[in-house]
Amino acid sequence: MLQNALPALGLLLLMVLLAFALQRWKKHLPGIAHQAGPALKVMSSVSLGPQQRLVTVQIGQGADALCLVLGVAPGSVNTLHSMPLPPLPDAPAAPEGANRFATRLAQLMNPSASSKGPHAPL
Repeated sequence: MLQNALPALGLLLLMVLLAFALQRWKKHLPGIAHQAGPALKVMSSVSLGPQQRLVTVQIGQGADALCLVLGVAPGSVNTLHSMPLPPLPDAPAAPEGANRFATRLAQLMNPSASSKGPHAPL
């Protein structure tokens, strides 16, 4: 019985060692582990039916960013529309009361720095 299982166990050990060796080899080869290409980001996805979807994908980053609207079905992916993405604003404008709040919070956090008392009206 053991004589029949010995070749199978030997083959199993050989396959495990081969998988381990290939994994180690892949980490040390440049270009195999990390393939260069444009950055892809799925922005949204909407189901149109049991197997059809409408997907918006961002390709690239920064000024080169492009948005694709794709129709995805079991046998095909079709580009329905493409457009460049507008640049993102650097910083959103602060609401009108935000500066007052920040000033008041700073006064409450460090009452000795302000000439007024911590509970004085603004």
